[in-house]
Amino acid sequence: LLGMPVRHLFAEIGRAHAPKADHMILFWLGGGMSHIDSWDPKPGRPTAGEFQPIKTSASGIEISEVFPQVASQMHHCSLVRSIAGTNGDHGRATYELQTSYGQNPNIVHPGVGSIIAHECEPLGALPSYISIGGRAPRAGYLGQKCEAYYIGQPGERDPYLAFPEGISKVQGNRRLDLLAKMNGKMNKRLSSAELKATETALEDAVALMRSPALKAFDLEGEDKALARYGETEFGRAALLANRLTQTGVRFVQVNRGGFDNHSDIFTAMRGHGAVMDPAIASLIGDLAADGRLERTLVMVLSEFGRTPRVNDGGGRDHHARCFSCLMAGGGVKGGTLVGASDEDGVLPATRPVSVPDLHASICHSLGVDFTKEATTPLGRPMQLVKSGAEPITELFA
Repeated sequence: LLGMPVRHLFAEIGRAHAPKADHMILFWLGGGMSHIDSWDPKPGRPTAGEFQPIKTSASGIEISEVFPQVASQMHHCSLVRSIAGTNGDHGRATYELQTSYGQNPNIVHPGVGSIIAHECEPLGALPSYISIGGRAPRAGYLGQKCEAYYIGQPGERDPYLAFPEGISKVQGNRRLDLLAKMNGKMNKRLSSAELKATETALEDAVALMRSPALKAFDLEGEDKALARYGETEFGRAALLANRLTQTGVRFVQVNRGGFDNHSDIFTAMRGHGAVMDPAIASLIGDLAADGRLERTLVMVLSEFGRTPRVNDGGGRDHHARCFSCLMAGGGVKGGTLVGASDEDGVLPATRPVSVPDLHASICHSLGVDFTKEATTPLGRPMQLVKSGAEPITELFA
């Protein structure tokens, strides 16, 4: 210990520690949500737009008026206002924000949900990684076991987890047994990663189909909760995410698109706020009331922000150089601001945060060693989070 340079000891702070969170809920907002019209208002500046800032339950923190209910939960939340992105293209930026890496034609890096599913032991019969209302990033070299289970319509039964109409349970089970025998013979003759992945997917699907834990997907009888979360697809998805983490799912991604507002952005953001505000606020409030917020990391994130300048069409264009995200739970200190943008929201003014730093912070919360290396199918060692990342220590108590 005495022989280690002090800088190396400090570098290890935040890597090996007891996890605060067992679960994570990621609200992924596809298209690039405007940071100025949400978490980082600029009152009195030419870039401010139509919305006024409102006070929150956290002293000294103001957010956009389109999130009044989230404002009442801000004492549980932290804002990072100085994310320094590198990509202004939707596809490349989404890939980077979801994996911490830039796109590479020679390898598919796993999304953060797949990393959590790979590194954290399963807690129940349901899949460790579930994506609601949209496709999640691929598991890449981590394999089929770490792929997301997809839910299209929250609260509706998955038709693929039941035998087709007219096929009895006995008949269906006989067919599955016959399929297993045929696959077993084929696998003995042929050895391929694709066959193994298909077999894994089939086994997982059959196990889930036969599991009593499937009732967690059913939102019947949740009328009072839905009245608070909102009778919308996003509201149902947020409520379902709450239930799934309560059942043991490690990582839930709730997807919402429609943020690529190159025109008429203020009308669009009013609509987004009306749908998202009650859902996110109710989720955070319920987790706090149940004593589960400390063990559940909640994050609201998009691939980039929007330009501070409002264009001639009343919209904002792509802006990756500085944007924001909201975090709550999982050891994150409530009522905390990390970093600041400049007076117009163009560039980070203090504490620039890299995209890999966000991933390191997620891993820090869930007790995952973000410097760990995994081996790709081609035998190449690959670090789970891009090298050089460090947790945002100011976020955590």
